[in-house]
Amino acid sequence: MADLKTTIGGLVMSNPVMTASGTFGYGVEYADFMDISRLGAVIVKGTTNKAREGNPYPRMAETPSGMLNAVGLQNKGVDYFVEHIYPMVHTLGCQTIVNVSGSSIDDYMETASALNRLEGIPAIELNISCPNVKEGGMAFGVKAESVFAVVSAVRKVYLKTLIVKLSPNVTDITEMARAAESAGADAVSLINTLLGMAIDAESRKPLLSTVTGGLSGPAVKPVALRMVWQTYKAVRIPVIGIGGICSASDAIEFMLAGASAIEIGTANFIDPSVSVKVIDGISAYLDRHGYSSVKQIIGALEC
Repeated sequence: MADLKTTIGGLVMSNPVMTASGTFGYGVEYADFMDISRLGAVIVKGTTNKAREGNPYPRMAETPSGMLNAVGLQNKGVDYFVEHIYPMVHTLGCQTIVNVSGSSIDDYMETASALNRLEGIPAIELNISCPNVKEGGMAFGVKAESVFAVVSAVRKVYLKTLIVKLSPNVTDITEMARAAESAGADAVSLINTLLGMAIDAESRKPLLSTVTGGLSGPAVKPVALRMVWQTYKAVRIPVIGIGGICSASDAIEFMLAGASAIEIGTANFIDPSVSVKVIDGISAYLDRHGYSSVKQIIGALEC
């Protein structure tokens, strides 16, 4: 049987399959559906410095081959996470990663610093698709200068594995990836959701309270694959693939394009046990093709 062990910076996982932030709660919610310990890692829902109520309802809408969400990072803040959530999640049996969001560089730094003290959290994923309130609401991840600024600031206070989640809503994804790498990121994950919207023709109103939201699911997969492939060729740090992964075949495509690991998101809402099926499918693929390690297929696309 092929070796599925995967290393991202200082993060060591039993396999390359992770669950995407915002689609798997804190992991414990899925314990009745699957053996959580089989996962490479669980990335818990977005955590901010202070509590956030999120956006008004409705904040989710179904679309062809995907879904839109505008949840708005609803959570009770990092202090609540440390006191109440951490005791539950650091013993899941797999690696636990916290997705960190913020509205200013100070927000990111304070949250990352608090998480740095938690022995059972070996990594964070920095969500830089958040609006920078000091820059008029422009997302941190759409300009290389702001990517570098926020990542380098967090790098000073966070000493463990730092993954930076990139926004696809940019002209050149490789420019953002290189900025994150030069600022000290250990890996980049991509893609975050694409900006989209949905309209109710009968009422002539948007389906989301915020009008626009983040598009995820199979519809974004071709875009995500392209961006992972481009980024893999542009940086030396590991790339984590996200976007419309619903099967082992999808996951393998991302790894052939250059992903060292993958995250499963929207598919969790359709099949709560999909991630375990993907792990088994990757293992079967490697055995079928005579590979001894999952590392052998990373970037093995022939073109």
